[in-house]
Amino acid sequence: QVQFAESGGGLAQPGGSLTLSCAASGSIFSIYLMGWYRQAPGKQREWVASTSPDGSMHYADSVKGRFAISRDNAKNTMYLQMNRLKPEDTAVYLCNKVPHGSWPWGQGTQVTVSS
Repeated sequence: QVQFAESGGGLAQPGGSLTLSCAASGSIFSIYLMGWYRQAPGKQREWVASTSPDGSMHYADSVKGRFAISRDNAKNTMYLQMNRLKPEDTAVYLCNKVPHGSWPWGQGTQVTVSS
């Protein structure tokens, strides 16, 4: 079964940047539509961005123009470059297939945007 390990989160100031990484236990990024999700305290998990095997990328309106998703198939790793961070970006960020399906969630990585 596929497992995910997210990393790279931390504390950032408004307007700052962070780069998240998602390592998968198998060679899945060249096969499936994969994406980043986030869950803020007291809110439902929401889709943030996705990347397909053909290289196309899609973003939620709330992050469009600020975040960039990419992947390295050879390393079984996906990234999320987050720029111009806002306090409302504060959440636990997770990666998985899009739509989610049955693969288990990783622990996620906490992103906190605060001055």
